[in-house]
Amino acid sequence: MLRSYQVAEFAKPLVSSERPLPEPTGAQVLVKMDRCGVCHSDLHIWDGYWDLGGGKKIIAANNGSLLPLTMGHEIVGTVIAKGPDATGVEIGQRRLVFPWIGCGVCAVCKEGAEHLCAGKAQALGVFLDGGFASHVLVPAAHYLLDYGTLDTNLACTYACSGLTAYSALKKIGKLPDGQNLLIVGAGGVGLNAIAMAKAVTGQAPIVADLDPAKREAALKLGAKQAIDPREDGISRTVMKATGGMAGAVDFAGSPQSFDFAYGLLRKAGHLVSVGLLGGQTTLSLPLLVMKGVTISGSYVGSLEELKELLALAQAQHLPALPIEVRPLDAVNGALEQLKAGGVVGRIVLSN
Repeated sequence: MLRSYQVAEFAKPLVSSERPLPEPTGAQVLVKMDRCGVCHSDLHIWDGYWDLGGGKKIIAANNGSLLPLTMGHEIVGTVIAKGPDATGVEIGQRRLVFPWIGCGVCAVCKEGAEHLCAGKAQALGVFLDGGFASHVLVPAAHYLLDYGTLDTNLACTYACSGLTAYSALKKIGKLPDGQNLLIVGAGGVGLNAIAMAKAVTGQAPIVADLDPAKREAALKLGAKQAIDPREDGISRTVMKATGGMAGAVDFAGSPQSFDFAYGLLRKAGHLVSVGLLGGQTTLSLPLLVMKGVTISGSYVGSLEELKELLALAQAQHLPALPIEVRPLDAVNGALEQLKAGGVVGRIVLSN
């Protein structure tokens, strides 16, 4: 039987469900879920919307038409069955699942950016049933990646948290010695970014977060400084000490976090906006032009980038963020704790 916990009604506890195991057809692969991370993105689907600012919203699950929906997109699983056209994996292999699956036929997908699909996206845990379940049906075997000797609990977080961090830091690129990197937000994604920042950008970051426990975790993972953005005069202090940031990544995604990061950019600096807390902000267009800064959006990452990240993690032995493993049936408590801001690192569910 396939046991799952589903969003049956927005903002209500997930409900348990059982149904017969699906038989994979064509190129499909059935995996038994071994680990699945609980991600802040799940909170938006659970709540039922993303806040666009100005009273506008995107309603989750195709305006609710996909409910009931099994969330969960940071999945490591063991292959237990495959369709006749599935090649490249064998029964019994444990694999990391790339969840950001697109339609495969739109121009964006054909460019290798399935995670930004402009057609009918099939992202697991978002549009198709995901990993808050005993089993997951994956559309094709090439979305299953060998994670080698990496710790399973850490590897599953790379499907979203790690991939999102890596793709954002890649957009910053290598920074010369003496240039500064700012990371705003030390949640699960931010901590993954801190752990890999030096390997990807060449610089240990300055980290800003409201939570002292998360600032402490950031320092343990290699941040060279951790600051409270609410501290009086902190922006002036940091700007005076550093001359401004060559690169900044906002993993929170609120008007306040964006404005804080943007305000610390030096001339010709680059801000990558990642977080989805929601809202809107206002920019001075003349200052944007005269400072010559770049602002980029970054949403999760591509299949190729996940392969790059796995290779990097195995070659560089990246430090692991704090991870707490809980049983699958503890998913509602995990979501509530995450929503309350009480998670340092990642909660990973075990089947």
